[in-house]
Amino acid sequence: MRFNLPNILTISRVPLMFIIVGLMYADFTWADTIAFWLFIVAALTDWLDGMIARKRGEVSSFGRFMDTVIDKVMVIGIMIALVNGDYFLGHSIAAMSLLLCILCREFSISGLRVAAALKGVAIEADAGGKVKTFVQLNAIGWLMGGQMFAKDFTEHFPGEDGRIITVVRIIGMSLFAISAVLTVTSGWSYFRRHGHVLAK
Repeated sequence: MRFNLPNILTISRVPLMFIIVGLMYADFTWADTIAFWLFIVAALTDWLDGMIARKRGEVSSFGRFMDTVIDKVMVIGIMIALVNGDYFLGHSIAAMSLLLCILCREFSISGLRVAAALKGVAIEADAGGKVKTFVQLNAIGWLMGGQMFAKDFTEHFPGEDGRIITVVRIIGMSLFAISAVLTVTSGWSYFRRHGHVLAK
């Protein structure tokens, strides 16, 4: 195991997640703006670490494993903070139900990967899983962006312009729902292709 630049970028998303969630709960001016831009940085490292690893020929089993695990930790951690906060325009129960579906899928696929590994089978992330992660990150970005505008830039959206903030939030909520559907369907795809490892 080498702590090269791609692996450092991957691991950096864990402390960033703690800082972002802390800022989401903070009650001072610009906290939501800082949280939003730190999330953008964290999301960019998800793309950057893989690109650097491939370009330098530093792709490793440790890097692939940690990238998958840390993506889940960051996304789920921030989603829990979103559902627990005022991000869903009063639809927190629906948001929590969707989050529980996401959690059930992620734990189930993690268990499937462990069972497969015990039999010497590696389950790599497929296109459906990557699309799911992309939509999840976009949902988080729109929801945090709506909160940023509502908390730190209210004076820039007076009167009817304030509807823009609501539109941003609705886009985020819609993407959140779509990401939950994609999470479940991609999970079903994994079990359909690799469920045989649980047969014995």
